[in-house]
Parts: sequence; C-alpha cells; structure tokens
Amino acid sequence: MSSVELHKIDFKKFLEAIDQCKGDVFLVTEDGDKLNLKSKLCQVIGLTKIIEGGMISEAKIVCENPEDDSLLFRFNLFGDKVLKENK
Repeated sequence: MSSVELHKIDFKKFLEAIDQCKGDVFLVTEDGDKLNLKSKLCQVIGLTKIIEGGMISEAKIVCENPEDDSLLFRFNLFGDKVLKENK
C-alpha cells in the first residue's frame, strides 16, 4: 500500500473523491490509528480531528488500490476537475 499526503483541500470535494475510489482508503493518524474513510462513521470521527475552517490542513491517506492512490494524488494536485474526468 502506498500513501498520499494531502494539504489544503476542500472537504466536500475530498469526500466525493473518496466515494469514487474502488478499494478501501484509510486515514492514518499521527498516533498510527487507521480509519477506513469508505465508512461514513469513520469519516465523521477521523476527519473532524484534522479539519480547520472547512479545509483539510494535512492528512496521510493510504489506499489499497493503486488506481485510488493515483486518483487522490491527482485530486491533491489538480482539485475537483479530476473528479469530473472520472465520472
């Protein structure tokens, strides 16, 4: 599994990107906890800790599927226009 570090992204658009992922996507906390972001409950629990003003300030995301890793990497670079390409 590879990881993507995300910085300063729109929370709502990030959740849309997670929904488009095919495999499990995990948020890895500084303490080493792994929360499966495909679960809406884990999204609420895990992401509220790292949100500042509606934006994700920093996060480490681990994807099981390499295609998901690529999608989130491109989302981090190019924003939500990547989501429109994938639909």
